[in-house]
Order: sequence, then structure tokens, then C-alpha cells
Amino acid sequence: MNNQEKNVVILLAAGQGKRMNSDVPKQYLLLGDRPVLFYALETFQKAECIDKIILVVGSGQISYCQKEIIDKYGFTKVSKIIEGGAERYLSVYCGIKEAMDADNIFIHDGARPFVDMEMIDTALEGVRKWGACTVGVPVKDTIKVVNEEGFAKYTPDRDYVWAVQTPQVFKREILVEAYEKLMSTNEIQVTDDTIVVEQMLGAQVKLVQGSYKNIKITTPEDLIVGERYLK
Repeated sequence: MNNQEKNVVILLAAGQGKRMNSDVPKQYLLLGDRPVLFYALETFQKAECIDKIILVVGSGQISYCQKEIIDKYGFTKVSKIIEGGAERYLSVYCGIKEAMDADNIFIHDGARPFVDMEMIDTALEGVRKWGACTVGVPVKDTIKVVNEEGFAKYTPDRDYVWAVQTPQVFKREILVEAYEKLMSTNEIQVTDDTIVVEQMLGAQVKLVQGSYKNIKITTPEDLIVGERYLK
């Protein structure tokens, strides 16, 4: 590893978790005997290549997160806890402004508790080589693209279809330029950060192997699956 290289994680924990049917945001629900958010924090805390973590939380959650998660479990790499925006991409932009000293910026969903060291290392190798990369997995199912009425329009070749996960990792200058263009135009629908880099800069994003276990806790069923993975 380059000793001068600085790797910063923007960990997103500002989601409301509407599909969870719970008053508690999904990232604070218990998985085993720890909050969902704990597990990603623990992994990035232990990763030697990670220098610091910017934790982006929902409105009014900073003091709760500081006391009940960061201080309680001793996550010393969390350098700042900030409030995010109304949309995911706005939360990412808030995080980017706190990570301007980074060489590489990791963006990870706090509701993905099963990120592991292999994914982090693979993604870091990818960003060093290509400048922009994300972990993901080839899809197992046949995918249909449908029209507005729900009728199948075409079937993409499954060999070329991947499900995108996080972490997504970018050279800082690439991510900053892409997001500054996005904030000045705001003409695209953003569901992840690869879209911003692809559409704002016309850049290519390399997909590297993630894990089918790297699920996002979104519904009550996901919590049940997550409990099994923990065991």
C-alpha cells in the first residue's frame, strides 16, 4: 500500500427505511444484538487501508449516533458525524465536502452489514487501476426490461447483467467533478454514485466481484436472512 495514500469512507446512514414498516430507521434496528449500522462500521474500523470514516445520518440523529454507536463501541476512525440531505445523492454530496483530503473515497450503505475485507481490498485495487469502480454480482435470474404497462420489451443477455452493490470507490477528483456537475444541472435520476460518474463525465466504472451475502437490509425479510448470515 502507498503510505501517502489516504482512503476515506462516506458511510450513509440517513435512510428512513419506509419499507421496513418500523418507526426506527433500518440502520438502527437490531441484527443479532447490535444495530445494523454497527457491522459496516466495525469492518471499516478494522480495515488497515481505511484512514477515516465520515458518517452521514438523518436529521436530529447526530447525538444519538455519537453516544449509542460511536462512543459505545469505540469507533475511533469516525472523524465526523454529519446530517445528510433529503435524497441519497445529497447525503453523498454532504459527505464529499468533508472528504476533500482523500485520495480515494469509498461510499457505502450503512444498511449493508456484510461488507468484508476482501471486498474492500478488491475495490481499492480497482480504483487504483481504473479510477472508478464498484462491487457487484452477476445476476442469477433472467431479467426483463418492461414498458410503462408492465409488458416485457426485451431480455438482456444475463452474462452481461450485474446487480450493483456498495462499496463504490472513486478517485476524489473524479467524484468531486462529477458531483459538482450534477449539483449544477440536476437533470438525471440518481440511484447510486456510478450513475453520476457515468453520466456527468462520460467515464467508465469497473465492476469487481462483491458477494451475494452483501445484502441491503430493506425489508423485514432481509433481517431474517441477515440473522442467518450472522450465525
